[in-house]
Amino acid sequence: MKQEKSGPRRAPARADDAVDDARPARGTSRVLRIVGGRHRGRKLQFPDGVDIRPTPDRVRETLFNWLQPRIVGARVLDLFAGSGALGLEALSRGAAHVTFIEKDRRAATAIGALLKEWNETAGTVTAGDALHWLAGTHAEAPFDIVFIDPPFDAALVSAAALALVTQGRLTPDARIYVERRARDPLPALPGSWREQRAGRAGEVGYHLYAP
Repeated sequence: MKQEKSGPRRAPARADDAVDDARPARGTSRVLRIVGGRHRGRKLQFPDGVDIRPTPDRVRETLFNWLQPRIVGARVLDLFAGSGALGLEALSRGAAHVTFIEKDRRAATAIGALLKEWNETAGTVTAGDALHWLAGTHAEAPFDIVFIDPPFDAALVSAAALALVTQGRLTPDARIYVERRARDPLPALPGSWREQRAGRAGEVGYHLYAP
């Protein structure tokens, strides 16, 4: 994959990274759209009654601008997949394969239905606990890109990050996206991880790391 130029350990967020649509207002539509790639403009609707905080369109657009040099052909892991918007966006933009892990069976079923409807054969969905999955034995090759976006109050970011390292789930040049509540302290992460980019959108703080 194309390599990024070397640079400082931490890059400030760009002015256009900050937006106010980090959380849909109550009563708004549960419909999201794909921002770029071959499925650009397609809509996805996550099930009623499922507690999901999807990454908004504008934040996904910023994230995938960051990832653009390495998304084509990448193996992607979408932990705590929720609506599946991050992994579906990755497929739309040319990822070789996306593994979706989502605990809520209704949400996982909805992601699987979308993959079938969109004729996407490069995605697999597991309805199960993300940490249990990471700790298990799989034939999966290490991942080039990982999305860590659990429910804010679940305090799962640190455990997921540690499991990715200890279970050998990352390629040496991987990128890991972390989404968190902006006002909370940054979760403990592996000491070797280097922040590449960061931004804030309303209540959401989002970060891109290299291992």
